[in-house]
Amino acid sequence: MTDISETQVADAMFQMVKECDGKKNLKASDLTKAMIAKFGGNVDKDHCRRAIRLLMDSGRCVYSYFGGSFITLPKVEAADPSRST
Repeated sequence: MTDISETQVADAMFQMVKECDGKKNLKASDLTKAMIAKFGGNVDKDHCRRAIRLLMDSGRCVYSYFGGSFITLPKVEAADPSRST
């Protein structure tokens, strides 16, 4: 059994969210199922839950609420043209 760190799982989850951005909304359960399928018996639900918390705490992903709770990339605000020098 290989030790998979929560950081590795978080990185894989981030990549999945990034690839699906604008195409499909992912729930935490979608990411958990995908990581268990990818890493097999090396990760479990608690491992995935901690990895999601790492993504949220780091600001790489955020929870969005529209008809359900989804994990998405944070929205980048457009630069304010009135502030240009």
